[in-house]
Amino acid sequence: MTDRFRITLAQLNPVVGDIAGNAARAREAWEKGKAAEADLVALPEMFVTGYNTQDLIEKPIFHQTAIAAIEALAKDCADGPALAIGGPALEGAGLYNGYYILRGGKIASRVLKHNLPNETVFDEVRLYDSGPLGGPYSVGNTRIGSPICEDAWHPEVPETLAETGAEFLLVPNGSPYYRGKMDTRFNQMVARVVETGLPLIYLNMVGGQDDQVFDGGSFGLNPGGEMAFHMPVFDECYANIDMVRGDEGWRIAAGDKAHIPDDWEQDYRCMVQSLRDYCGKTGFGKVLLGLSGGIDSAIVATIAVDALGPDNVRCVMLPSEYTSQHSLEDAEAVAKALGCRYDYVPISQGRQAITETLAPLFEGTQPDVTEENIQSRLRGLLLMSLSNKFGEMLLTTGNKSEVAVGYATIYGDMAGGYNPIKDLYKTRVFEQCRWRNANHRDWMMGPEGEVIPDRIITKPPSAELREDQKDSDSLPDYPVLDAILNILVDLDGSVEDCVAAGYAREDAQRVEHLIYISEYKRFQSAPGTRLTKRAFWLDRRYPIVNRWRDRG
Repeated sequence: MTDRFRITLAQLNPVVGDIAGNAARAREAWEKGKAAEADLVALPEMFVTGYNTQDLIEKPIFHQTAIAAIEALAKDCADGPALAIGGPALEGAGLYNGYYILRGGKIASRVLKHNLPNETVFDEVRLYDSGPLGGPYSVGNTRIGSPICEDAWHPEVPETLAETGAEFLLVPNGSPYYRGKMDTRFNQMVARVVETGLPLIYLNMVGGQDDQVFDGGSFGLNPGGEMAFHMPVFDECYANIDMVRGDEGWRIAAGDKAHIPDDWEQDYRCMVQSLRDYCGKTGFGKVLLGLSGGIDSAIVATIAVDALGPDNVRCVMLPSEYTSQHSLEDAEAVAKALGCRYDYVPISQGRQAITETLAPLFEGTQPDVTEENIQSRLRGLLLMSLSNKFGEMLLTTGNKSEVAVGYATIYGDMAGGYNPIKDLYKTRVFEQCRWRNANHRDWMMGPEGEVIPDRIITKPPSAELREDQKDSDSLPDYPVLDAILNILVDLDGSVEDCVAAGYAREDAQRVEHLIYISEYKRFQSAPGTRLTKRAFWLDRRYPIVNRWRDRG
């Protein structure tokens, strides 16, 4: 009986729908494992299709093609280590989230996911059938249990595997990032180790998919919950993990333990990675954005440069007569510090033409927000024209506070293909800017040092659509607004909860009203990076037509 079992873990970045490309990546991983004399090469959950596929997985030709690719992989990888890969599975009339063990030129074993997540971004109950509680599979004379992702967040599957002879657990995952997620994973997996008494290897994928970012950070735990190894977060990488059998059974040999960054770094990396992969996987090599001299567009420009490089980012200042001199200076300073292209396109002449065109229809009315929004919509028109002409994806720059209460102009500054700060409250935008000015990492393609001038961070926020306008004219101050939004949105709390936390009832009721009447705007807004469990899109699905109001 062997006393050592080597697993090559492939923490990789698949592309949803690129079945041939994902299968080729799996073959590369198998080759690396073969060169390392591994017994098993392991890939994450649903790797062959990419994850999260949403309803695409239900299309028969799609899941049939994925299964055929797995069968072809089995034949191609006959002479060497076993290969474990996630993909769809058919059993009778049922469609399952499966994990395949390929060995000796065929599919040697198949695991079917039992616990199907049906919360936050996951809809697996409507996409898949629930597999039965099963036992371990064998690779040689070693018996391995593989609870698939959610199966390891509940005790019954791991306990069943332990009771039926599993010697250790290998957990394939498609687990997306949210702030604090790594601690949650550790706590859940330690519980499974304590309950089963078995070593556990947690294998996660990396990379961005629409709003979600899979952050890797694969790790291993020995009985008692001791960390044996920890792979880097967000990075594609491989690790050769040795299982060693002694008198007390299998243990994971000690390996490298990567540094886990703090929340500020992980959030920023998540925004950079999501934009980089969104562009890379959709075919956009370049982006552009309106650079106003304000803090939101400044951090989006910085994220874009860090994601794609300064040569692939165009910043456009579109001033009106209400644009302050310091905004002109600050916008140019950001573009210069980042080293990206800076274009200057005044809108006063175009705005005047539109105003004159509408004058006969507006006769007898007083100027109001309509005229203000003409500026924003004209900017959107010009930016989209540049996008069309040069093939550069337009980024939108609204923070979560603005997105929540609709403090944005639909078909104006909301125009764009992606928004990396969509789940970042305004108060966090300020601190995230300070963090980036003070920190630089090798995964950033932008320059070191202060790239966002301090004046941008400290000056009162303003949309500059009228004389002396400030955001606080229309909204509670951002520390108050964000605290109320956190209660109402992130914590699903009530107006009374806001009052109990010390905030004015009228402020809470007003913010709640704005949240609800802005739903139609969010429905049409660009996708953006998910940083929390209550991001606007799949995490929070509300009706557009909605008369409910909390009168508390």
